[in-house]
Amino acid sequence: MTRDAAVQNGVAAEQDFLASVILGEGLPEEADRLLRAAALSYDQDDLALQYLMEARSLAPDHPATLIGLYRFFFYKGRLEECLDVAETCLTRAAIDNSLPLDWREVSAGDAAFGDYEAVLPRFFMFSLKGYAYLNMRLGDYDASREAIDKLLQLDPADKIGATVLREVLERRGLEDVD
Repeated sequence: MTRDAAVQNGVAAEQDFLASVILGEGLPEEADRLLRAAALSYDQDDLALQYLMEARSLAPDHPATLIGLYRFFFYKGRLEECLDVAETCLTRAAIDNSLPLDWREVSAGDAAFGDYEAVLPRFFMFSLKGYAYLNMRLGDYDASREAIDKLLQLDPADKIGATVLREVLERRGLEDVD
């Protein structure tokens, strides 16, 4: 497996974790049903997206509906739309953590970013990591680098795995020797 594929799998796994562990809490039953219907209809893009959008209309600010959309766009290779959702996730996570709305203004002391068990700060960190990865994939290397640097500032122990992203970014354009 290439390092790029490992990073992509890691970003997706983190979103899966968030969706399963914390984000079902407070989700209206009908929105949950629609998210499940979307998963079962994954091979029918229009129908799955319709279910996801309906779920989001019922719970527009709930992270589970955002992550459902993120995962759909991510796995379908619709990275620009996925990036839009990642930016929305960052805003939602900032609000939920009482952080500045501009992630660039967030500092390490603003939340328990180093505590891997602190779920809301993890949502922020995973959202920022997804944002960094998507910008890299879409060719905005400066935005990606800035987000990776912020991740490492907030998480100097690198529990979130930003160093791997940085390595992939630094290797762009080089032959994969793995």
